[in-house]
Amino acid sequence: MAVYLTKESKVLVQGMTGGEGMKHTRRMIAAGTDVVGGVNPRKAGRTVDFDDRAVPVFGSVADGMRSTGADVTVVFVPPAFAKSAVTEAADAGIGLAVVITEGIPVHDAVAFTTYAKARGTRLIGPNCPGLISPGQSNAGIIPADIAKPGRIGLVSKSGTLTYQLMYELRDTGFSTCVGIGGDPVVGTTHIDCLTAFEDDPDTDLVVLIGEIGGDAEERAAAHIRDHVTKPVVGYIAGFTAPEGKTMGHAGAIVSGSSGTARAKKEALEAAGVRVGSTPTETAKLVLDLLGNRT
Repeated sequence: MAVYLTKESKVLVQGMTGGEGMKHTRRMIAAGTDVVGGVNPRKAGRTVDFDDRAVPVFGSVADGMRSTGADVTVVFVPPAFAKSAVTEAADAGIGLAVVITEGIPVHDAVAFTTYAKARGTRLIGPNCPGLISPGQSNAGIIPADIAKPGRIGLVSKSGTLTYQLMYELRDTGFSTCVGIGGDPVVGTTHIDCLTAFEDDPDTDLVVLIGEIGGDAEERAAAHIRDHVTKPVVGYIAGFTAPEGKTMGHAGAIVSGSSGTARAKKEALEAAGVRVGSTPTETAKLVLDLLGNRT
């Protein structure tokens, strides 16, 4: 069992024939992902060889879905084309769209996240590493060799910290790891993933990674308090961020005490979440709760 992405998922790649699309499609296939096609209107009808697998290129997401039964698309197109790519996927009725592209204008992100939601397409990202259900499928750029299947669910704003926690807990393993992205506007939230992991019988514990800026973690804390019965362990990036400095992620906007790492930590702890001060300490808290600490 996993959330959002399983071994049954059939994946299209919008932008597969570009440099990043080619590189990561090869890595996804190597991880066992069932990549059934790429999308590029100018190269429709061709095939692209990935080692021993020939992947067809379709002129549209709708064509790819009709021909292959695809239910997931991974978007590697440049920022200027991301809005039209997501809109096309949502119009085709795809179930899940994973937008890796960074640097998308906020007004475009607002438009296409709203559009996708109205049409029943779950959107992960933008500016995210994607998601992986180890041993089943990998949609995005998360390295597949840093964790094995297991019973931990992970949801993270930060791509780098997604990788680090996966590595720290590589011997315990994960049901699904979801990198939701750190931009001000994202399609899938901490709360969405917490709900999915709560409902997943094969997830025993959830790791939530947040960062300074905004109030997503405070809202997640309220949801955990009221709706989550499984143990949750948290980590907030940004405790050492210098006051008054602009941070790297567009969503890292701090106003007074709101949005600070301390405020988020306090909100999560008030909801019963154990919060680590470092990624390594966070991993140890997980192992303590699972009874596996060595």
